[in-house]
Amino acid sequence: MIPAVPGVVTGDDIAATAASIAAVQLPDGGVPWPEGHVDAWNHVECLMAMTAAGLREASARGWEWIRRHQRPDGSWPMKVLNGEPLEDRGESNHAAYVAVGVWHDLLITGDEAFAREMWPTVSRALDFVTGLQTRRGEIVWEAAPGSYALLTGCSSVYQGLRCGVRLAERLGDPQPGWELAADRLGHVLREHPEAFADKSRFSMDWYYPVLGGALRGERALRRLDDDWDRFAVAGLGIRCVSDQPWVTGAESCELVLTLDAVGDDDRALKVFTEMQHLRHPDGGYWTGWQFVNERHFPNERSAYTAAAVILAADALSRTTPANGVFRDAGAAAEDRATADCGCQRAGAF
Repeated sequence: MIPAVPGVVTGDDIAATAASIAAVQLPDGGVPWPEGHVDAWNHVECLMAMTAAGLREASARGWEWIRRHQRPDGSWPMKVLNGEPLEDRGESNHAAYVAVGVWHDLLITGDEAFAREMWPTVSRALDFVTGLQTRRGEIVWEAAPGSYALLTGCSSVYQGLRCGVRLAERLGDPQPGWELAADRLGHVLREHPEAFADKSRFSMDWYYPVLGGALRGERALRRLDDDWDRFAVAGLGIRCVSDQPWVTGAESCELVLTLDAVGDDDRALKVFTEMQHLRHPDGGYWTGWQFVNERHFPNERSAYTAAAVILAADALSRTTPANGVFRDAGAAAEDRATADCGCQRAGAF
């Protein structure tokens, strides 16, 4: 079954949205940004969306791209253009998200043979990620001298580690080191905001600690309420950055997934409904809308925005067996002992 949200988008609508992603997929399997380059995180997001909408052949070609471009250290180039790396640096959140994608595929398809085929790729990726963890517990964003940690990136890494742990257990190859790394990272995400570079003008830094699963319960709801008026624009969606009159579809749908994860169903459906002004007749979605100039900005329709719409529709409609992949990321939130940093802090977020 293809996800559908009654009164907002039909199954045919979502099928058209998935087709808009497949239409831009490159011959080598990569799903690019409108600028033409491919990065592993957004690429995996698009594969997840196509799988949720039944386009498994296109998704399989995308997973071949992932295997082909993984480097010996377990990472991926930050950007790939025409099959060649544009930048040599590897990002921790790009590598970690591969585990989310493979776990998501297994939940939907039940294809354990494929998961086993991807297991060495996932294993190398998460070993790369945990190798970037600091003594305190945060994970720096790239493998480069002087690198620092990002709140959004680490929140996504947290979900990747949790999905990797579940995948490892399912395949009979438990990875307690990844679980410990996730426990330590979750503690830092909840209790040590000083560990991360200040990117608070970006809405992702607002909701990602909840979306990634490190924060749940009253603390999560309070965090979302505290900055709601700063980022939410009634009738349009969510700002990308707090100081610009610009709402974006991907961030809006990620917030839908966040609200769904904490049971705020009314606001989740409201935001999903409001962002539909970005839908194009071909099923794709404009990246964003500048609401002072009243024009689409950038003047593009992005595959990653379409992917976020599909994943949000699946979460709201509870359609595929993977509809809870973001909701379930918080199953271990605050259930574990604190990390080895020696602090007694609580409630920083």
